[in-house]
Amino acid sequence: MEREYTEEYRYARAKKKVEKIKGLYIHLIVTVLIIPVLIFINLKFVPDHYWFYYPIIGMSAGLFFHWMGVFGFERIGFGKDWEEQKIKEFLKEEK
Repeated sequence: MEREYTEEYRYARAKKKVEKIKGLYIHLIVTVLIIPVLIFINLKFVPDHYWFYYPIIGMSAGLFFHWMGVFGFERIGFGKDWEEQKIKEFLKEEK
């Protein structure tokens, strides 16, 4: 019984992770498609002022933070395993 729960839990976590990765890929594709459009509009209609840098910086920052939300914190040591370890430590301290 407990093994089934564990398998279901692991499956649900894996599925949630895949959905997060898929969302990141969609975000990346949209960003890659929009940036050339912004550059074209800027250079076509206002060639003396390069304003396209501002939305590119904002979109890149958004993409970076999205990546950090999906992968980043795990890679620097603050992933789910770290959270679970800290929870176990605090529960052990309360005894």
